[in-house]
Amino acid sequence: MQFDDKDKVIIVDFGSQVTKLIARRIRELGVYSEIITPKELTKIKKYRYIKGIIFSGGPSTVTGKRFQSVPSDIFKKNIPILGICYGLQLIAKIFGGKIKPSKKRREFGRAFLIHRKKSLLTKNFLNSRKSVWMSHEDAVVKLPTNFKTIASTKNSKLTIIENSEKKIYGVQFHPEVTHTDQGSQIFKNFLFLICKIKKKWSVVSQKKKLLKEIRNTVKKDKVICALSGGVDSSVVALLINQAIKKNLICIMVDTGLMRKNEFKYTYKIFKNKYNLNVKLIDSSYLFLKKLKNISNPEKKRKIIGNLFIKVFEKEAKKYKNIKFLAQGTLYPDIIESRTSTGSKTSKIKSHHNVGGLPKKMKLQLIEPLKEFFKDEVRILGKSLGLVKNINFKHPFPGPGLGIRIIGNITVDRVKILQEADAIYLEELIKAKLYNKIWQAYAALLPIKTVGVMGDSRTYENICLLRAVISEDGMTADYFNFPKNFLDSISNKIINNVRGINRVVYDITSKPPSTIELE
Repeated sequence: MQFDDKDKVIIVDFGSQVTKLIARRIRELGVYSEIITPKELTKIKKYRYIKGIIFSGGPSTVTGKRFQSVPSDIFKKNIPILGICYGLQLIAKIFGGKIKPSKKRREFGRAFLIHRKKSLLTKNFLNSRKSVWMSHEDAVVKLPTNFKTIASTKNSKLTIIENSEKKIYGVQFHPEVTHTDQGSQIFKNFLFLICKIKKKWSVVSQKKKLLKEIRNTVKKDKVICALSGGVDSSVVALLINQAIKKNLICIMVDTGLMRKNEFKYTYKIFKNKYNLNVKLIDSSYLFLKKLKNISNPEKKRKIIGNLFIKVFEKEAKKYKNIKFLAQGTLYPDIIESRTSTGSKTSKIKSHHNVGGLPKKMKLQLIEPLKEFFKDEVRILGKSLGLVKNINFKHPFPGPGLGIRIIGNITVDRVKILQEADAIYLEELIKAKLYNKIWQAYAALLPIKTVGVMGDSRTYENICLLRAVISEDGMTADYFNFPKNFLDSISNKIINNVRGINRVVYDITSKPPSTIELE
């Protein structure tokens, strides 16, 4: 774990798709949090700085012969524990309660709590009719020994339970999601009334620590930074430049999969405004050649990740003392690229800079942002003086347009998408909608449809538009555009981009979908 000298709350991830939200909620309250797997929990030897433990939800069931669990001695450490959903059921199972799968007791979506007893966990939470978000099929049907029932729902009697003497608590609902009314109050009570931890965490307060760590790691060696022009890599470049200055070499690799004119603008900003040592490499031919006839999204990501490293290693040979490669890897990248349960389904996707990296790599990685979420990176970027155009730019995937061109990638399809995407973003900015949206992009679908233009039959591409609102990209909903905007943007793309004769708008939330198509 990182930040081992800092008071923290650890979240044991049992495979829930919203575990990341727990970590965000904790950090928002001024407390540092880390997500670990059950296996990583067994390897912890020092508990000095761990002030609280949270068990996440997950797809497993404790009603089977084999299920994910935790070491029994974790309950003897006198560290407060909060179980959420599966975490509640696991606590109940360990302490002798009974859990059963039941169609009558299962709950999905909204439920209302019935107050039974007072508790520190529910202070200022159960003072009104409370709507919470449920997602479970199993339910605790017998209370564990020495536990009390704090709240129930119509379908589930044991929705909140506690053993206040051992400081062990469990909730069947998900306080981390926005669908739960005032869910953050549960975390406030757990942190400050039960764990009695103090607010010491902030992104800006970590800047000095990060700078020191970079200096101690790099020493007199040199670093190559993968600079794409997005907020993540830009913050990394400015951070490392502030730490080691002359020993940083920024490399911008034109993969041929970036947005229209993006590289030219970014290159000028970092070269002229920030006086960074930036080198531009045009590797578009190489990337497009390697991606020829590759339609599988995971293969695309791995090919792009491998090529990135090869390009950087080749460039590193031209300089002396190049030992490190810096990347803008974020915490969600790492979480989504690993599996906490051991199952293939719990791994969402490989990120080009995490799951796509070669096993044997000559350069050592420096990833100063790997413990941070996107909105935290923006706060750090602001403190470093990063221009607003970049600092508040919508997230852009490392593989670029390669995963927004569904199916095979060709030079023509890249150009078509670049034009459509540029029009879309330009119109969002003109309509003053850009800053209201978490992420927006255009994509090309792998099918063509018939159209009519100028009394002639066309058979061309479908352009899909995506725009979502979100707090941190962990969950998202589609942006509800005014009809006149959709009419206008559809008309403008079709009239100005040869190769597109149909525009569709994606109205799917995350979950069940992801924000990107691949």
